[in-house]
Amino acid sequence: MRALPGGRRRTVETDVLVIGSGAGGSVAALELAAAGREVTVLEEGPRADTARLAAASPAENMRTLYRNGGLTPVFGTPTIAYGEGRAVGGTTLVNGGLLWEPPSALLARWAAVSGITGYRAADLAPHLKTVGSRLGTIAQGHGGADDNRDSRLLAAGADLLGWRWQHAHRAVRGCAHRNRCTTGCPSGAKQSMAVSYLPRAEGLGARILPDTRVLRILHDGRTVRGVLAAGPDGVRTVHRARAVFLAAGPLGSPALLQRSGIQQRRAGRELALHVNLRAVARFPHEVTAERGTIFTAQLQEFSDRGILMMPSNVSRGTLAAALAGRSPAEVERFLADYDRLGVYTTQVRLHGTAAVRALPGGGVLVRHGMTALDHSTLREAFRVTARVLFAAGALDVTPPVSSAPALGGPSDVEEFCRRVGPGDWELVSVHGMASTRMGRADRGGVCDAYGRPYGFEGLRVCDAGVLPGVTGISPQGTIMAFAHEIVARFNNGEGKSGT
Repeated sequence: MRALPGGRRRTVETDVLVIGSGAGGSVAALELAAAGREVTVLEEGPRADTARLAAASPAENMRTLYRNGGLTPVFGTPTIAYGEGRAVGGTTLVNGGLLWEPPSALLARWAAVSGITGYRAADLAPHLKTVGSRLGTIAQGHGGADDNRDSRLLAAGADLLGWRWQHAHRAVRGCAHRNRCTTGCPSGAKQSMAVSYLPRAEGLGARILPDTRVLRILHDGRTVRGVLAAGPDGVRTVHRARAVFLAAGPLGSPALLQRSGIQQRRAGRELALHVNLRAVARFPHEVTAERGTIFTAQLQEFSDRGILMMPSNVSRGTLAAALAGRSPAEVERFLADYDRLGVYTTQVRLHGTAAVRALPGGGVLVRHGMTALDHSTLREAFRVTARVLFAAGALDVTPPVSSAPALGGPSDVEEFCRRVGPGDWELVSVHGMASTRMGRADRGGVCDAYGRPYGFEGLRVCDAGVLPGVTGISPQGTIMAFAHEIVARFNNGEGKSGT
């Protein structure tokens, strides 16, 4: 390490830098360290071990482990609240630990559209096997008789309708059903990157620097030489490296590329999203939905239309958040029925895309362009949601529109769907993809088959942004499989020299 003139900047050197420690960055850290490389991981957020997660309240963890407290706005009609993790382990620290394998048909379609080879089902199968083995992926059952009653009700409603559902595939070891998946698992059962890949990487010599924000990627117009970052002490440090792996997330990575003058015209221009609508169902009997994990049953009958449905973690705080647009008196009425409520999330795959633009000072501006088809799909998704919940015995279902009352049956649902406007929905999103997508340059790709932004050497992108499109399923398994393949190509010396 050496100080530069002025005393407020220093330079350090390493073999390989990894920016970000989520699903993609952690794969890079472990696989590079296992190959004998000197690895330094730069993570913007704090480090929180299991004891710290358990000691803090869910609200405290939301504030400290999510970017902007989980409320990054995606402007448009309507404005969408986007949530992503900002901590060692990235979003895997605060997600549901879901690990679905990407369908072979999806990967084949991506290959055809992007023109990129080497990422079909047969190519990724060994990586998915490695991920599943390391994380202990299981099809999670409902647990004890008093656990996950909201998931049991969803499954029962689906069975009555003859609709297909499946137990959740999760990366967990000994789940204690503590109902805190999305604010940090307090038992350590969920196999986030913070308790799986990253400790292994550190055991092989990798260094993780939390609370360190990368300001700019340094290059000479062709070859990346390192990054400029600010640590927790405010001192700016030049990290020089032979190679840089960028995994700052589907918003952070394109913004950093833009700030660094790399693929400025294309990076961040086509962010793909899933959006979630949340419905509150009131049942005639006790549900006590807070006794459980995030969910153990997912409705997949309409997955070909980009619609999935599942329960959500329920606590008094999350219920209040789902009802944030309603009056205090309404919220009090819901809380009075708390033990009889279930909150259900319906995920919709959007056709329209969003754009990410870097702002001065490190922020981002995100705008979406939902299409008429997207708004029609939202109505269809709510119809599906209400139908299965009424089949499960719900007395009424409250939609994610603050001006709408609780709906008591199918006729109310149809009237609601007839009246609801595009700007009325209260939506959230936790899945962004394809903002720095892999594809041939003549087909709009930002990165080539090795994850390299076109025109630059020494840099690879390996997070959700590099996926060629929207998955339609929880994307963690797909992200990790792509990252494994990108790093394997680097370790095997494939591609152009100097990378």
